[in-house]
Formats: sequence, C-alpha cells, structure tokens
Amino acid sequence: MKAFLVSDNHDSLVGMRLAGIEGVLVHTPEETYDAIVEALKIEGLAILAVTERAAEMAEEILQQLRERGDLPLVVEIPDRFGTKRGPDFLTRYVQEAIGVKM
Repeated sequence: MKAFLVSDNHDSLVGMRLAGIEGVLVHTPEETYDAIVEALKIEGLAILAVTERAAEMAEEILQQLRERGDLPLVVEIPDRFGTKRGPDFLTRYVQEAIGVKM
C-alpha cells in the first residue's frame, strides 16, 4: 500500500518525505492536474494526499476521484500554516454528503 503527496508547499513535501511518503511540488493548476494523473499511474497507490491549496487548483478531478469510491483514498491535508477550513467543516461535509443534520 503506497501513499503519494501533491503539495503546493515545499515544507509539507519535505515533512512527508521524512515520513517515507514521496511527492511532488506544484505551483499551477496545470501542474497539479498533471501530478494527480501521474500519481494515479503508481501501482498499489492507496492514499493520495493533497494539500488544501493544491486541492483548490484541481477541484474537478479530485471530486471525480471521491465520487468513484475506489482507491486511492483522496485526503486533503493542511500545510504548515494550518487549515483553511472552518471549525464546523466535518459537520457540514457529512450533512452535504448524506443529508443528515447533526
């Protein structure tokens, strides 16, 4: 089982490499899209980690991967500056996904 990081932040990339997770640094939407497509070619890829800012540059393909419901699991991670999501992110996400108000 392998993991791969697509990051817009060099520090996040270095930190994940120290944990044994390879990745790539991106700066534009085109680079981000291309990096995701290349990562999907990795045999045995189970987790595709994407920093929040990089995810904003490739929302469409990441949404397609989530809806597919197959591996790899797409995980958006905050960078060293912290998350951009609000404190009620998880509650809103569940409500949007399954329509249950918590």
